[in-house]
Amino acid sequence: MAFKNFSAPKKRSEKPLREPILVSDYMTTNLITFKPDQSVLEVIDLLIENRISGSPVINEKGELMGIISEGDCIKQISESRYFNMPMTDTKVESHMIKDVDTIDGNMNIFDAANKFLQSKRRRFPIVENGKLVGQISQKDILKAALNQKGNNW
Repeated sequence: MAFKNFSAPKKRSEKPLREPILVSDYMTTNLITFKPDQSVLEVIDLLIENRISGSPVINEKGELMGIISEGDCIKQISESRYFNMPMTDTKVESHMIKDVDTIDGNMNIFDAANKFLQSKRRRFPIVENGKLVGQISQKDILKAALNQKGNNW
């Protein structure tokens, strides 16, 4: 005599949907920032001391004013030497990039990677409600990719 199975048919196990990996998951929130009225010499010192290549410039309200990088500082050094001018009075606001592209913290990390490729930038600030809340760098994108190794993209 054969036994009949009266149990309900088993559902195929569905692969769980992966949550998107967001910029906000990998952005740096504890940032070294600069003020527009700081000296470029002070910026150079802090870039070297903290081993960073650039950082956002904010006002007293925490609003993004620009970005200053090693390249901006090198340009100032070169101009200062060319015109035989001391750098002691040189301010960040005169040498920072003012037209800054930002990235939304809710952007998918892989879309952000594509934006890095298209723009040739090394970092993007993240602004919410007019205030700087973080920054994502190319290195942060690489960290996200390493954390995903072995998984399907």
